[in-house]
Amino acid sequence: MIEKVNLAAKLATFADHWTPRMVGEVNDCAVKLVKIQGEFVWHHHEAEDELFLVVKGRFRMDFRDGSVPVEEGEIIVVPRGAEHRPVADEEAHVLLFEPRTTVNTGNVTEARTVRTPERI
Repeated sequence: MIEKVNLAAKLATFADHWTPRMVGEVNDCAVKLVKIQGEFVWHHHEAEDELFLVVKGRFRMDFRDGSVPVEEGEIIVVPRGAEHRPVADEEAHVLLFEPRTTVNTGNVTEARTVRTPERI
């Protein structure tokens, strides 16, 4: 049986920041949810594009040549190879759509690196 996913219900199952959870798959891509607050690490993804959809709140995507504010209901696509850093002054809830093998910290390994996201 095919089941639908309630984003608010899935987001209510966790409180931590910067730890994406997988909620679905489309072809070879993962659909992930993450709560963000504060600054993430500067990084890039050599071979993967990333789509960020703001479900709740807002954040800005910093690039080395400027920043792009992303509001609730908006998306931003970060192309492969672009160095970036998400920053949220207040908690934001974000849906990620990216290749299944994408590591959240890209070319950087640090305490918040998640290689295999939990499926919720």
